[in-house]
Amino acid sequence: MMRLDKFLVATHTATRSEAKNMIKRGRIFVNDEKATSSDIKIDESQDVITIDGNVINYSRYEYIILNKPAGFVSATKDNTCQTVMDIINSPNKNLFPVGRLDKDTEGLMLITDDGALAHNLLAPGKHVDKTYYARVEGNVTEVTVDAFANGVIIDGDYMTQPAKLDIINSGDISEVRVTIHEGRFHQIKKMFLSQNMKVIYLKRLSMKNLVLDDDLEIGNFRKLTEEEINDLKN
Repeated sequence: MMRLDKFLVATHTATRSEAKNMIKRGRIFVNDEKATSSDIKIDESQDVITIDGNVINYSRYEYIILNKPAGFVSATKDNTCQTVMDIINSPNKNLFPVGRLDKDTEGLMLITDDGALAHNLLAPGKHVDKTYYARVEGNVTEVTVDAFANGVIIDGDYMTQPAKLDIINSGDISEVRVTIHEGRFHQIKKMFLSQNMKVIYLKRLSMKNLVLDDDLEIGNFRKLTEEEINDLKN
């Protein structure tokens, strides 16, 4: 059992003062009955809480998928650049981006306050797959595919782990999908540079079982479904 206002704060729906104001205006219902006080006790696992008719679900943690635009850094704060957290603009100050995308890279970014999940997704020993779409200056061939599958040398002496490279189109400008489970700085760009090719566009499509929605426009975000959360945790 918990107080209604505490529930609303815990679900990042409203501050305590905002909750009082919402109740005063008749916007909050508990089990189809209009809430009359912010300090009434509710059972967060049983009672149905709605604001303006929308059900508010209780979760200990928050999970958000963002289609990151270029020009934003993957950090909670930055003194010179806008961050992905500026896009989310959430009252939940414990949120952070899971891993990094380069400033000029677009695509899937998971944002959460679940530190244990983030560790499991980022720990090198977990071998979590991350798939990217890339446009590359240079003719990507089966030779390149084999090189990626065997690992390539980057950063002078580091041999990358095997990566899966799928060719969509090849030519002066090639289109490919790359799946890696490491996360070294500029890794995909450096892997192509090792083959004398340059990445001119990069977008992350998936992380583990979480796939970027086709209809989630660049710069937009949404909360994960229960099924998506369970898939990531398993």
